[in-house]
Amino acid sequence: MQAKAKGILVALDELYPTARPELHFNNPYETLVAVMLSAQCTDKQVNKVTPAVFQKYPDIASMAAITPQELFPLVKSCGFHKKAENIVNTCKLIEEKFGGKIPESIEELVTLPGVGRKTANVVVSNAFGIPAIAVDTHVFRVSNRLGLADSKDVLNTEKQLMKAIPRERWSKAHHQLILHGRYVCAARKPKCAECGLKSLCKSFEKNV
Repeated sequence: MQAKAKGILVALDELYPTARPELHFNNPYETLVAVMLSAQCTDKQVNKVTPAVFQKYPDIASMAAITPQELFPLVKSCGFHKKAENIVNTCKLIEEKFGGKIPESIEELVTLPGVGRKTANVVVSNAFGIPAIAVDTHVFRVSNRLGLADSKDVLNTEKQLMKAIPRERWSKAHHQLILHGRYVCAARKPKCAECGLKSLCKSFEKNV
């Protein structure tokens, strides 16, 4: 597995040398809000919404001071009212429990409303530079198709990726796998013929 993973990482570096988040954010607060909005929503749509949100509510304190009903009109194109509730209530809890500072540990982040393990991993990685692998639908699909993981659930996929990939590569590989899943290894119609990883792909070998 280590040899296979090394080969895949080399290929990912060639395909996506400058991989980075497609969500737009400038600080931990913006990272948290943008990632919470991105659940079951495209990054492109979130990026349309967040400039107005951050202009009106530029920090934890200002977001904690409002009601979900005040936030919802700005974010309704990203999904349900529950997202507005979770964002406002999370900021209130950060003010009350963490002194207005976003916690830097996954264990503390997942205690916040609407913050699951995937969101927590994205936040610690992008806001605080802590190595992490967030397993979203793209990472789950691509890593299991390639053979980097062999699991039917997200948590075990994350654990297997953490073993297969060196810790210092977790965050970069996470972004590379997302890009590959988003633009090449699609869920329904993967572009196998043009895939730069097909010679290393467990799924492609099976279906040839």
